[in-house]
Amino acid sequence: MTDTDTDTDTGTDAEIEITADLVRDLLQEQHPDLAGLAIREVAGGWGNQMWRLGDELAVRMQRMDATPELQLKERRWLPVLAPRLPLPVPTPVRYGEPSERFPKHWTVMTWVPGEPLDHGSISRGTHAADTLAHFVRALHVEAPAEAPIAQDRGAHPRHCTEGFENFLRSVALDDVAVDVRAVWDDAVAADAWEGPPVWVHGDLHPANVVVSDGTLSGIVDFGDMFAGDPAWDLAAAWVLLPAGTASGFFDTYAYADEATVRRARGLAAMKSLFLMLMGQNGDRGLPGGKSHWGPVGWAALDRVLKGV
Repeated sequence: MTDTDTDTDTGTDAEIEITADLVRDLLQEQHPDLAGLAIREVAGGWGNQMWRLGDELAVRMQRMDATPELQLKERRWLPVLAPRLPLPVPTPVRYGEPSERFPKHWTVMTWVPGEPLDHGSISRGTHAADTLAHFVRALHVEAPAEAPIAQDRGAHPRHCTEGFENFLRSVALDDVAVDVRAVWDDAVAADAWEGPPVWVHGDLHPANVVVSDGTLSGIVDFGDMFAGDPAWDLAAAWVLLPAGTASGFFDTYAYADEATVRRARGLAAMKSLFLMLMGQNGDRGLPGGKSHWGPVGWAALDRVLKGV
């Protein structure tokens, strides 16, 4: 299981060094029955840092997130959503509250076994496409009125043009920039989502899904989940899946009209640019960078431009 954003330690609160000893001390204070389990650091994580706890659990430590909102959101809603989802997802089992030792939130969650896709691969493309389609279809049900609303995502692409333009300016695209803009302009011109707001994961990129046996085996990091337009998740047809499987994905999903597919493809272009930008930042040693995301983003953008 992995966490989003970066594996860089630059910017971590200097006064709070998260170590295995600290995690064990916190468990001893608040959940002593778990303190004897083996603790192993998980590479990656920016907003939160992950530690394996035994074989079946993980400790999610709030690190760079300015507020506990994302963890509290997972605590509130994952126990509601998890039972009806067809893939394993991390489910909170214990809560760690701020204390003198660590003045931030932490959560003990179930561990989702597998390898993050940004370090792995999918060889069973048709199976993965069907698996992902069934997952998002099960997730995309009408959300209750009290469901969270995203502040920085979830809107129609036309309301995200500034972000797209920033990414487009920041990534060296050479001769494909015109084609990328055409995909985005088509998404902006597509009709808006007219259905009720549905549950959306909101951050389906290669570090937030895990694979095993050549196919998808779990979905992680629901800190950005919100009620809104399903196109934000359907962009994963190009961002996550191998070339040639997007049409099969949409056939299995079965509920995406033409406008929703157009919005999803534009959002996939923007997400691809984001992955590429993080790859550039990693090469430069900048906070927020993951150098291995560059090739992942380029491959995703190629699938978007070819529409496959």
